[in-house]
Amino acid sequence: MLLSILWDVDPEIFRLGPIAVRWYGLLFALGFLLGYYIVERMFKRDGVSLEWLDKLFMYTMIATVVGARLGHVFFYGWEFYSQHPSEIIKVWHGGLASHGAAIGIIFALWIYSKKVSKKSILWIMDYAVIPVALAGSFIRLGNLMNSEIIGVETHSSWGFQFVRASIYEPLAPRHPAQLYESVCYLISFGVLMYMYWKTDAKTRPGMIFGAFMVMIFTARFFIEFIKENQEAFEQGMALNMGQLLSIPFVLLGAYFVIKNLKSKKA
Repeated sequence: MLLSILWDVDPEIFRLGPIAVRWYGLLFALGFLLGYYIVERMFKRDGVSLEWLDKLFMYTMIATVVGARLGHVFFYGWEFYSQHPSEIIKVWHGGLASHGAAIGIIFALWIYSKKVSKKSILWIMDYAVIPVALAGSFIRLGNLMNSEIIGVETHSSWGFQFVRASIYEPLAPRHPAQLYESVCYLISFGVLMYMYWKTDAKTRPGMIFGAFMVMIFTARFFIEFIKENQEAFEQGMALNMGQLLSIPFVLLGAYFVIKNLKSKKA
């Protein structure tokens, strides 16, 4: 018999009548609250008006939820949602896509740069992606607590038996893909923090943003190989939807990193 970890965690922390407090929601909120504190420190260091911070937080929060939901609708579930449009707003039923969140955040920060900071979008992106990497790590831990986005079967001793997963099979340990992604995003957060605090990266517009895109979506691309497909239409595809969507993000990030490495200090 293979050694494995029996994962049977209740997604709910506690319930008060019809209201349930879930690990996913707690971790989601905690990630953004810590992100708020981190950006506050950076703004104070750089002499940026703290009045911009609350607006940045609101723009990012709304863009994350709306973008992630619409990303799931259009990238993964259009066949269903086109027939049941009223289900689109029912976020509590599950269904968020990180690629959609990324697109939503970029769009929201473009508006922010026009309406609030009056600076280049790259200026605010270099700040915003640092806490977003941390929030991404917390969100993937939330997925782990929900026993969702699980990996394929593995013979490794650290495989998880996801008892509450929809495709649970006894004695069939699986890769804890959520945990792999969470660790990768946390490492990316550490690298980005180092770049901001210890190097001249913040004086090179788009450098931190580019590094974020390369690290986060490269990790996502490769971890997808050991994940179960999210939707039936992905069966038989050489690259699944998550990988196909990651490629342009990696290329965009690589463009900004290479451009900054070739240019003189701003």
